[in-house]
Amino acid sequence: MSAQGAIPSVIRVSPEAANRSFRGLGERQRRAARRFRQSPLSMAGLAIILILLVLAAIGPLFVPYPDDASGALNITERLESPSWQHLFGTDQVGRDVFTRVIVGARVSLLAGLVVIVLAFTAGTLLGAVAGFFGGRLGEAIMRTTDIFLTIPDLILAMAFAAALGPGLFNVMIAVALVWWPGYCRLARANVVALRDSQFAEAAQAIGASRGRVLFTHVLPNAFPTILVKASMDIGFAVLTTAALGFIGLGTQPPTPDWGVMIADGRKYLREAWWFSTFPGIAILFTVLAFNLLGDGLRDVMDPRARRRF
Repeated sequence: MSAQGAIPSVIRVSPEAANRSFRGLGERQRRAARRFRQSPLSMAGLAIILILLVLAAIGPLFVPYPDDASGALNITERLESPSWQHLFGTDQVGRDVFTRVIVGARVSLLAGLVVIVLAFTAGTLLGAVAGFFGGRLGEAIMRTTDIFLTIPDLILAMAFAAALGPGLFNVMIAVALVWWPGYCRLARANVVALRDSQFAEAAQAIGASRGRVLFTHVLPNAFPTILVKASMDIGFAVLTTAALGFIGLGTQPPTPDWGVMIADGRKYLREAWWFSTFPGIAILFTVLAFNLLGDGLRDVMDPRARRRF
């Protein structure tokens, strides 16, 4: 058999085959959505996240004491216990804790989302380049990643935050600088597993550049696993930024921040338990919700998941 006969110059796909392919893709998406909907914990996590996002978006417009979010002082009402007038009680200067928790949701969620977007983008791009091209550049990227990973996350975040100075923007940058190595390693592992796949080799065979193969064919197929990690990390990013606020390196008063509120209330735990408790509950539900959502996305996107619906 001649070489011309062995390798066809044009691959033709019938309309019927294309339609079957599209129907198969749609069926897989429907099955994935059904698996997610039939997981009560995943749906609960999604519901909590939607509630938090709505509160962060429009909650500050409807809080009962909007001036308390900007540092108003009401000394005559200090440390009042929860009541119909103040659902979560008041703090050490008479500000409504419920108002500050609702307004603080915008600050904390924004910080968590920005941190993950920055870390996800930087880590994924660096890991993809290191995994696909390798060489000295790949080694340099991965050895830098290893250095970052040898230092505990919170300690390194504290060092960056102290160097940059207190403030919401600086704390987001500090936490993102700590978080990117995890995405880098995960992206590299996924890209290494996919770079020699048949679809990548086929794309190169028809003349696609290596950069095009990476960003058009390989990286999109590596995204699902990385997205699952990102969805679970948002809650922990909120927790880390709150921890930095707790020690005075994050958001500065009078801006409401859950971590700062817990730090202010620790002095009054015996006489005013509500002061620190309600911001702590807000952090608890945020971290729990994003973990539940991440578990649901993992079950949907991981073809090796054992769960069946």
